[in-house]
Amino acid sequence: MSEEVVVIKRVIAAPREEVFAVWLDPQSVAEWMKPGDVAETTVEIDARVGGKFRIVMHHGRGDGEHRGEYLVIDPPSLLSFTWISANTDRQPTVVTIELREVDEGTELTLTHRRLPANQITSHQNGWTTIVRKLGDAIAR
Repeated sequence: MSEEVVVIKRVIAAPREEVFAVWLDPQSVAEWMKPGDVAETTVEIDARVGGKFRIVMHHGRGDGEHRGEYLVIDPPSLLSFTWISANTDRQPTVVTIELREVDEGTELTLTHRRLPANQITSHQNGWTTIVRKLGDAIAR
C-alpha cells in the first residue's frame, strides 16, 4: 500500500447539513456515485458507526463492487469509512469526508488513504468526478 493520498477539495453551494446528509442517503448516492462510464449504481447503506455499505457500479466492463464500514459519523462535519474493491486489491483503504462552512456554502475535503500506488491516479480521477456530480445533484 502507498503512503500517498488522494485529496479532493470542492466548494458546494449548500449548507453542511445537506452535503453531509447526501453521503448517507442510498437514493442520493446512487444518483451521483457514477465515475467514468458508470451508467447506474446500486447502493445499500446501514448509516451507523460499524454499519456497512455496498455500492455496485454498473458499466460496460461489468459490475464493480465497493464495500466498507463506517468508522466515524459526526454530523455535519466528519464522515469516515473503509473502502474495499478490486481496485484496492480487496484491502481496506480509508476515505474521510470533512465539511467546513465557508461564505459560499460548504468546503468538502475528501481524503482517500492507503491506496495501492498504481491506483492513485484512477482514484483521483474517479473521486473528482464523483464530487463534481454530488455538487451538481445538490444544485438541482
